[in-house]
Amino acid sequence: MNPRDIGYWALIAEDFETHDRNFFAQGFWALFWHRFGNWRMSLKAKVLRAPMTLVYRVMYKLTQWLCGIDLPFSVVVGRRVKLEHFGGMILVADQIGNDVIIRQNITLGNPGDTRQEQRPIIEDGASLGAGAVIIGAVTVGRDAVVGANAVVNKDVPAGAIVGGVPAKIIRMRDDKHV
Repeated sequence: MNPRDIGYWALIAEDFETHDRNFFAQGFWALFWHRFGNWRMSLKAKVLRAPMTLVYRVMYKLTQWLCGIDLPFSVVVGRRVKLEHFGGMILVADQIGNDVIIRQNITLGNPGDTRQEQRPIIEDGASLGAGAVIIGAVTVGRDAVVGANAVVNKDVPAGAIVGGVPAKIIRMRDDKHV
């Protein structure tokens, strides 16, 4: 579901702005097709929705292949999310909040095929370092920072900076955002 507090085209424009107005930014295109996938579900008439679903499925697969980003429409994605340094992104979370930064080679998902409902929640303002793995029904709190190559399998409190395998709190952020 797309954010309800902004129209579809305004949301696309905001995503474009978030990706530095770079028409060729792979993160922008992954979000574009994600937003399109959600928009097409708002079409009530099956005769209209069916061709849009075909377009979405083709473009979703092309985005996986060409951009290296897997972001299914079923993930609730907030506003101003930046997918930096494309490639190797498996973003099968329950929710990704507003103002989140996600870097390359990130895995968000369930811990195994038998627990499909256990997907992470990434709260507003979180920053995920390159190569981080966040698995299971865990929450990365507001304004938290997950270090590069960290493996998160437990909740991360708001404002925490975590790193390591498994991830442990390194320190709490002391800036005004916490």
